[in-house]
Amino acid sequence: MKNISKYILTFIALALMSSCEDGIDPITSVNPGADAGPPTVVINSPNDGDIITELELSSIINIDFDVVDDIEIQMITVDLDGEQLAMYDTFTDYRIFGDQFTKDNISFGNHTLTVSATDLSGETTNVSVNFTKQSYVPIFSNEIFYMPFDNDFGEYISMTSPNQMGSPTLIEDKFLGSKSYVATQDAYLSFPLGDMLGDSFTGMFWYKVNADPDRAGLLVLGDDETDRLQGFRLFREGSSLSQTIKLNVGTGSGESWNGGGSISVNEEWVNVAFTVSPTETAIYLNGALVNTSTPSGPIDWTNCLDLIIGAGGPTFSYWNHLSENSPMDELRFFNTAMTQTEIQNVINTLNPYDPIYGETFYMPFEGSYTDLVGQNDAIQVGTPSFAGESYSGVNAYMGATDAYITYPISDVFDDGSNTMTLSQEFSATFWYKVSATPDRAGILTVGDDAADRFQGFRLFREGNATEQRIKANIGTGTGESWNDGDVITVAAGEWVHIALTVSETESKIYFNGTEVNANALSNPVDWTNCTEIVIGAGGPTFDYWGHASDSSPMDELRLFDRALTSEEINNMID
Repeated sequence: MKNISKYILTFIALALMSSCEDGIDPITSVNPGADAGPPTVVINSPNDGDIITELELSSIINIDFDVVDDIEIQMITVDLDGEQLAMYDTFTDYRIFGDQFTKDNISFGNHTLTVSATDLSGETTNVSVNFTKQSYVPIFSNEIFYMPFDNDFGEYISMTSPNQMGSPTLIEDKFLGSKSYVATQDAYLSFPLGDMLGDSFTGMFWYKVNADPDRAGLLVLGDDETDRLQGFRLFREGSSLSQTIKLNVGTGSGESWNGGGSISVNEEWVNVAFTVSPTETAIYLNGALVNTSTPSGPIDWTNCLDLIIGAGGPTFSYWNHLSENSPMDELRFFNTAMTQTEIQNVINTLNPYDPIYGETFYMPFEGSYTDLVGQNDAIQVGTPSFAGESYSGVNAYMGATDAYITYPISDVFDDGSNTMTLSQEFSATFWYKVSATPDRAGILTVGDDAADRFQGFRLFREGNATEQRIKANIGTGTGESWNDGDVITVAAGEWVHIALTVSETESKIYFNGTEVNANALSNPVDWTNCTEIVIGAGGPTFDYWGHASDSSPMDELRLFDRALTSEEINNMID
């Protein structure tokens, strides 16, 4: 009976094994064949010819590669500039392998990444890609030092880092790039600069002043704290409403003080620049010259080693000029005492003006006679100047006897048709603080000659010591149209926003956004033989009747190739 049971169990097992193999191919050994060739290597990242343009002393790259062999991979290595980054000799899938990882501390210059793969037959494939981390190339003449404060505290001409004292920080609020620098309490940066600036140099940065603390060091390069006879100290002090930027320069046997100028505590970025030469120091705010001083001789660099950025530091911490809490951005030094025009050029290059009202011309008069839309300078006749006051900013235009500026109208009043024709509509707006001396003057003039007033336009004033009337005259080709405007009280001494708009059918004058007078035109304005606008005088085509140069401050001059609406004008004032 036992034997019968054994036979039955054996039969069942054989039957089950037979049924499990039904429909399934048996596993058989396959000869891999001869090795057909070396491994295939593909580098997916970085790509050959890639350029890293970010301004960081140390960058990160992504490395991504794939290797395939027809028989079996034996070993893979990844090298960067001859340094082995990774080695692989164990594979789950011995024919196909890929990996991805990052590599940091990528420095400026050219780099070569190589992936090498060897199969069991000893055949090797080497694939390389070249990439570059582009170093900073100075974009301005005589630029020798540049800290953008975007991702680190690096100085990008020497490609080195400063020493960090305390916990200086980078914040998201910035003027350019991605971040800006704030020293924070008991912290600053120290950079070995020594006497590399020479006898004449310029420092420049953008700055958003914070009045807490009420005084601080900005840039200091001194020898010790016992005196101020060597190096320089740029610092600020003031109140919760305004802070004054000041400069002290040591000349070896003495010191020179520059009282500088004030910045409103209003959360706005301001360009601060200062120049030092053996004969003069100067401080500029947004390109406007605010103060100069005359040192007794050249700066003395004896024992001056480290530039302190964002504090008075160990040589100027007395008088509580301690660490800064105000954002600083785009710090540069130049080994020459730059002119005002050169400083303004840097500002315009880094901060090109984008017309906010659709104007074709904008001249803020912040230390230059540059149209920020066209990026061209006006021509000076005589010796026009700046008012030392402003409606908005630091400075305004101030004329002088027999002085004015001119600018070509071809790009200002172009009708946009690409036919070099001028628009038959235009507008002019500006802020104005009227002076009654002289008792009449030209303000803006476009004309062809002094024989008649049948072309262009004339905006001018006339009156007495009590009041001055703003008027306009428009040439229509065969005749002229007068707009008698309205009067401004001289004694008020107030800034008034003036706007002149001219359409094909009428002219209008506005004071502070309110229309004060309008007059019809028999024909549109005629520009025949008109080539330039005279700013601040009647000029050669309208100096008769005593409408010569003006002595009233003018600020924020804008010109348009269309007739503005009342709403557009009021938007400029609000």
